[in-house]
Amino acid sequence: MIMKKFIFLMFMACAATPGVAQDKLASMAPVDKKMRAIDSLSIVRLLQHEEDAQPPASALYPEWNNAYTTHYGVEMPEEYKIDLRGFHMPTDSRLVTSHFGYRRTFHRNHYGTDIKCYVGDTIRAAFSGKIRVVDYEGKGYGRYVIIRHANGLETLYGHMSKHLVKEDQIVKAGEPIGLGGNTGRSKGAHLHFETRFLGKFINPEKMFNFEMQDVKADYYVYRSNGSGSLINASGVLAVNENEENAVLDKEEESREFQQHKIASQKAKPRTSNHRVKQGETLSFIAKKYNTSVKELCRLNGITERSTLRIGQILKHN
Repeated sequence: MIMKKFIFLMFMACAATPGVAQDKLASMAPVDKKMRAIDSLSIVRLLQHEEDAQPPASALYPEWNNAYTTHYGVEMPEEYKIDLRGFHMPTDSRLVTSHFGYRRTFHRNHYGTDIKCYVGDTIRAAFSGKIRVVDYEGKGYGRYVIIRHANGLETLYGHMSKHLVKEDQIVKAGEPIGLGGNTGRSKGAHLHFETRFLGKFINPEKMFNFEMQDVKADYYVYRSNGSGSLINASGVLAVNENEENAVLDKEEESREFQQHKIASQKAKPRTSNHRVKQGETLSFIAKKYNTSVKELCRLNGITERSTLRIGQILKHN
């Protein structure tokens, strides 16, 4: 009887084993999925870390350093398409106060675009990238930052009052990198903004419309001879290069004309007037304004014997 009961219990135990095993496997399934998710996340993080460790546009630039430099000693590609998508205005201001090009007043080139800002305004990264230089130059840029971007461009932000980033830091487009200021060779708070490709300066206004706070096209095709063209994502020419250059040249001519007009007006002597008071004579007025009676007479069409009236207006200069 005991033997029969033992055999029965053994039979029941064996029969139950597959079900128990299945239950254990089922309970382990969520854990297995979670472990696979963790493994995938770790791989993504590892790849991201490796990507961050690699300098942006490393295929173009031969080295990464934290020194100011504009020439990299590399052969320029015949043509390179610079992706402008993802651009963020470096400052909220839309007012351009000085343009790219030769400054006749100072007899030197201006390699960027000056945008009006105030001390303390937030300055932001134009594209995502990696901070290459954070420095101060007393006789030039003042406090400035240089960022290298994956699209091949390097951007410079000058005359800031404060740095908010460190060298080798990864930043996203629109992320604060500093505060507006008036440091270095500057005559008023503004942001000096430069764009370069392999050390070659590009007029920022060929790519960006600061008034509209946007790019002029999806891509800018840079050529080794210094020319370039704007194209959209579809490959269609967005703006004819000759037309774009003609517009910029016309704007420059207009600015030069206005500057010349203002300079001419300043150079032209002003005519000043004097209102005659009781008891004043021609000799008294001439002595007051360091001129001669003869000159006063010439300016006013009178003679030395003319009678002066109280309240009469006389030109003296």
